[in-house]
Amino acid sequence: MSGLVIYPGTFDPMTRGHLDVVRDAARIFGELRVAVVQHSSKRLLFGVGERVDLARMSLSEAGITGVDVEAFDGLLVDYMKRAGARVFIRGLRANSDFEYEFQMQLMNRKLAPDITGVYLMPAEHNMYLSSTVVKEIAAYGGDLSALVQPCVEDALRRAEGLSERRGT
Repeated sequence: MSGLVIYPGTFDPMTRGHLDVVRDAARIFGELRVAVVQHSSKRLLFGVGERVDLARMSLSEAGITGVDVEAFDGLLVDYMKRAGARVFIRGLRANSDFEYEFQMQLMNRKLAPDITGVYLMPAEHNMYLSSTVVKEIAAYGGDLSALVQPCVEDALRRAEGLSERRGT
């Protein structure tokens, strides 16, 4: 097994809260990969290729280097076995996150006992951030500058403009 640590998520889109977690994980662990889930039961705004590109650009704009980004599909534990990783990172913002992550940790432990999660919190000023909230603010034309990197703000504006033209 390698020292590779995986930070999985939909990142639809990557927020400054995600970047806080990436920054901490990169500092604590030697080798970090952001793994963008290809398919999700969530209603996604961006396709997987766009989410991977936006994650890479967000990391670059935030000055975070040495973090790999790639897409994956299927069960996290299967992806981690293929990648040779035993630790994944998840962000925790609130009790509701804890309940979900607790359940997922137990299921992942049942599926792959040698794989475990480590949970990190974003900075206090980003604790309320979620991709869902960011997309809602974008839909109403709100200020996104403190919530996401400029590349994500531009992509959200373009996507919301397309939605308005489509009448959705």
